[in-house]
Amino acid sequence: MDQVTKWYIVKNFNLFESKVILDGFFNLTYITNTGAAFGILSGTEKWRNIFFQAITVMALCGMIYLYKTMRTRSGLFLWGLSLVFGGALGNFIDRVRFGYVVDFLDFYVGSWHWPAFNVADSCISLGATMLAVYFLRETV
Repeated sequence: MDQVTKWYIVKNFNLFESKVILDGFFNLTYITNTGAAFGILSGTEKWRNIFFQAITVMALCGMIYLYKTMRTRSGLFLWGLSLVFGGALGNFIDRVRFGYVVDFLDFYVGSWHWPAFNVADSCISLGATMLAVYFLRETV
């Protein structure tokens, strides 16, 4: 889903083009992000892209290790890990293909804008929340 939505945006929008979906709340806005979440550490230096690719590969390997070594097969754990893994993989594909991540979901109220994000970012956030709930329940 992540790659399909990004393909649609890249194919049908010009960079920085915005289309109002729900006036005063939600636009589709094509931007690129060379940094991490919310543009942290963004820039054009090649080392940044290599750094984020390396971190992602390590995180993906760590999630595979976690999956193989965890004794649980809890739905909450499996769904959470799957969502984080899929989201990280989706953004990794962008970094390899383009050198940046395609973002386009632009939520706002008045002049206050949440930083634009994509389906992969949503999966990572939801999955991380599910994993946090799982691990908190296991330790309490």
